[in-house]
Amino acid sequence: MKQEFIITAYSENHIGLLNRITIIFTRRKVNIESLTGSESALKGISKITIVVNEEKEKVENIVKQIEKQVEILKAFYYTNDEMIYQEIALYKVPTGALMESDQIEKMVRSHNARILEITPEYTVIEKTGHKHETQDLFNGLNQFGVLQFIRSGRIAITRSPIERLSEFLKERDTLLAKPKQKQKVKTV
Repeated sequence: MKQEFIITAYSENHIGLLNRITIIFTRRKVNIESLTGSESALKGISKITIVVNEEKEKVENIVKQIEKQVEILKAFYYTNDEMIYQEIALYKVPTGALMESDQIEKMVRSHNARILEITPEYTVIEKTGHKHETQDLFNGLNQFGVLQFIRSGRIAITRSPIERLSEFLKERDTLLAKPKQKQKVKTV
């Protein structure tokens, strides 16, 4: 059964890596719903966040394929319940519509959005939230004629207090630090 998954991949920042990762999805005919990339909390490590709506087994295989990329340190997949996530949306509406009625102002307040800029021609509004929340505000504002609309990809962090990548790196470092045990050789 298909469900929404959030895939996170940690990597060094190399040219062409994102292209190779998206090819993994293309080959498996899996649509990427959202994709973002940024620095992580660890210096020199980037985090790529990908949202897909797919079956668990297919997601597990995709994560394994992502990890085969040389620059990838580790990749994980999560359900929405295991993550805290948000998106940001910007809306440009005609300033005239804002001045003619208080409906846009009421909508902005009720959706916990904020006004970023007002010019004589347009007003830019910002909303942070889940996709359905930013879409709801778009639907409301669109009755006044949204001039432009953009929504970011999802950003997400785990609900767990410990980052799984940090655990993975500690385990790896522990294994690498252990001196190789001398093997006993049988003498005849």
